Amino acid sequence: MPIKATDVRKGQALLYDGQLQIVIDTDHVKPGKGPAYVQAKMKSVDTGTIKTNRLNSSDKLEDVQIDRRVMQFLYDSSGHGKGPFVFMDGETFDQMEIDGDLLGSQTNWLVENLECKVMIYDDRALGVELPAAVELEVTETAPQPKSATATNQLKEATVETGARVRVPPFIEIGQRVKISTETGEYLGKA
Repeated sequence: MPIKATDVRKGQALLYDGQLQIVIDTDHVKPGKGPAYVQAKMKSVDTGTIKTNRLNSSDKLEDVQIDRRVMQFLYDSSGHGKGPFVFMDGETFDQMEIDGDLLGSQTNWLVENLECKVMIYDDRALGVELPAAVELEVTETAPQPKSATATNQLKEATVETGARVRVPPFIEIGQRVKISTETGEYLGKA
């Protein structure tokens, strides 16, 4: 189904230049001189390359319907954080393995039983949409310094997935924290 370039949104799948592309980011640009255009950052599903494309406002693109299934993350087959990662459909109990290269840095936030949306096209996983924030347990961090009085100081901490995050000084080992899956920033205590 054709759509206008101005209707392109983040996370959408399109046929562009004969390839299936996932839109990573869009920006509507209105220069002082000349017509407005859409700058769309797209990732090719086949090659994995990311390219920024300039689209005229009048351009028509082919929208592709992608099945977004709620699936539960089960485990990492390799046991070393490299994948393939196994997800299970909560309705049919079908399991699907997704390669670690496809997930990229999202593997830092995968904990057992985490509900995610898996994007599927022609029985092939295209990517995973994680929840906005995850709750993780702090497994390693330095103790709070006695003289720490500044409120905006942060210290390094390692969470249960092995990811390193910056947390306030009062966070201790064993506490659960909320982390943004998009930026990796500390959001608060869980």
